[in-house]
Amino acid sequence: MPSFDLSFDYRCPFAKNLHLHVVTALRAGADLDVNFMPWSLSQGSKPDDAPDVWNDPALDAHLLALAAGVSVRDQQPDHFLDAHEALFRARHHHAIRLVTLDEIVGVLRPLGVDMDMVTADLTSRRPHDVIAASHKEFDRFEAFGVPTFVVNDSATFVRYMSEPSDDPSVSVDLIAALVALMVTRPELNEFKHTQLPS
Repeated sequence: MPSFDLSFDYRCPFAKNLHLHVVTALRAGADLDVNFMPWSLSQGSKPDDAPDVWNDPALDAHLLALAAGVSVRDQQPDHFLDAHEALFRARHHHAIRLVTLDEIVGVLRPLGVDMDMVTADLTSRRPHDVIAASHKEFDRFEAFGVPTFVVNDSATFVRYMSEPSDDPSVSVDLIAALVALMVTRPELNEFKHTQLPS
């Protein structure tokens, strides 16, 4: 399977579904070479004449969880999968907005994440620069949301409706099938059910 980039913002339920499948597949031993890439929903929906969200301190709360995830990914990678899953579940299973440092600390510190390191990184705004660079990289693909895969220099948005089951092999097969479809059927531009599954 080729390497791929996969965008995320913890606020998106569809990103939550797909990323939980990727995390499950990785924990099951799947041979995935995936780069987890931040993409800001706030930036994607901002008015054209507004400043970029990573340059607007008034919108820091919008980027806080994303910036914290980037910090753990870059500086404490052994904790990243646990932190990544926990932030998604906090937002979507426990309705924690993840817009204050106390909320982030409450989610990540029990996992063994060094929150002093994360806080110092956030204060430096290094993660904001990383988010900016990642978002701009996805701009060249005209990405419009998360989760977006980039495989072989081609981007595909995927809206998947279900979280992982108790059988991790389902997640392994799902990610393999999606990436294979992107690689072998690049001419498939849109494939969408007309009704939600019952």
